[in-house]
Amino acid sequence: MTLSCFDLGERMLAVEEAREAILALATSSLASEALPLSRAHGRVLAESVISPIDVPGNTNAAMDGIALEWSPTVDATSLWRRVGQLFAGQQYQRSLAAGECLGITTGAPMPPGADTVIMREQLEEHDGQVVVNRSETVKRGQHVRQAGEDIARGQLALAAGTRVSAAELGLLASLGFDRVRVVRRPRVALFSTGNEVTAPGSPLPPAGLYDANRFTLQGLVIESGGEPIDLGILSDDRDVLIEALDQAASQADLIITSGGVSVGEADFTRSALTEVGELGFWRIAIRPGRPLACGTIGSRRVPFLGLPGNPVAVMITYLELVAPLLARLQGRDAAPMPALSALAEHHMKSREGRVDYVRGVYSCDNKGQLSVRSTGAQGSGILSSMVMANCLIEISADRKSVEPGEAVTLHPLYRLP
Repeated sequence: MTLSCFDLGERMLAVEEAREAILALATSSLASEALPLSRAHGRVLAESVISPIDVPGNTNAAMDGIALEWSPTVDATSLWRRVGQLFAGQQYQRSLAAGECLGITTGAPMPPGADTVIMREQLEEHDGQVVVNRSETVKRGQHVRQAGEDIARGQLALAAGTRVSAAELGLLASLGFDRVRVVRRPRVALFSTGNEVTAPGSPLPPAGLYDANRFTLQGLVIESGGEPIDLGILSDDRDVLIEALDQAASQADLIITSGGVSVGEADFTRSALTEVGELGFWRIAIRPGRPLACGTIGSRRVPFLGLPGNPVAVMITYLELVAPLLARLQGRDAAPMPALSALAEHHMKSREGRVDYVRGVYSCDNKGQLSVRSTGAQGSGILSSMVMANCLIEISADRKSVEPGEAVTLHPLYRLP
């Protein structure tokens, strides 16, 4: 049975429960659109791609050399008569006769009657007669790429839900496609809340702080394939929040706020949410990360997620809980972050009953063994720890601590090169 974030009450939720309930907010993937390949990078295929051709289209040479029909009876004294030269993009119409060979370059279609290519470095030629050195090393069929060995005509080339990267772009082009149908980018409305939050570039009041969360979330949404809609900073005013949430629901597929979802007297987001939508849960057994609000806004029931105010908590709750929702909206697999196993380099504290996500740095030794260490201080406001980290170390809810040499789960973090 699918969990609903409206049926879970205010009890403490496991991370897996929260993720499943949030995913249930995506009732279907978004509409599709056709784009030229030049604009398809990073987008998600809306339909599967079936190959209309064989790739490669012809059985062809994988090396420069000669093409011939090889026989096990060939010995070191055998001579081959070269009858011409074939370049990529050309075809040789006549079938090779016994004892004939044809010069060939990489990618050129194999001539009729030939089944083997011998590389140029293994040949000697005198007056059109070719001798194969080390003939005992030649294997029939070597250095030949068969037609359709990459992708055969009618074969599934790329499945719906595949995110198009550089390799996929090249594959689509190799099949002759100049356009592809992709899922529309999810539009994600973002705003920060709090009278203490100041926009970068403005003078910082004595008790203020600069708004990091909105820009962090913009980057995360883009990395997830979404299109951020920046709605700025909203003050701690219930009426302002109600109007902003209502307007966001008219133009977005998902609404994300940061801050203002705890039970403090000045936290108005929860109160405003109940006015224009429906509130789900806001307590999850995760550190850093709680509180977190879940719900829908307006008649379209646009998913809403109210993330914590601390910047590291924003990033971790986004990666663990929000990113899968954006993936599902695009028709992608909504699996959790990829996981690896590594050995802890030092003691790490934790607390039973919650999942701890420690910012870490993992490395690999010359034997292929992964090890991992924390970045140091782990406060949820220490954003520099995310800059230093190349992974999150997950300490499960049943562990009180991690000791040196013990295995832990880590989640690699995406980084631009």
